[in-house]
Amino acid sequence: MMLNRRMLSKEDEEAAGEEIEVRREDQDKINKFSRLHQHELSIEDDLKTKNKEKEELDDITNELELADEDDIIPYKVGDAFFHVPLPQAQEMLGISGAKVEEEITELEEKLANIRQEMLQLKVELYARFGKSINLET
Repeated sequence: MMLNRRMLSKEDEEAAGEEIEVRREDQDKINKFSRLHQHELSIEDDLKTKNKEKEELDDITNELELADEDDIIPYKVGDAFFHVPLPQAQEMLGISGAKVEEEITELEEKLANIRQEMLQLKVELYARFGKSINLET
């Protein structure tokens, strides 16, 4: 039986020869990057949900444009539906839409800040560890 031995490339040999000590501050940066990445994923999910909610509100608003001025519209608040006149329903939809847009803007700002902080950590960690660390997400 013949064993396959993996041949190390010259780069692998050089990288193995120059082990870099991981200091406490390096480990803290790596841990922070990981936490930021998890937070980034969570915010991206929230952002998808909010964008879908905004899209649905826009669709409902467009549908109500076709309704009669005298129509009574069932409007959901929490778990209950209330029958309200069309103008009131449109006003409530406008308020809901503005609130969702505001939440989307806040999430996008948080996401941009997190990505900027992750980029800074990547620069610092790659400068220290080079190819021996992989921070690709």
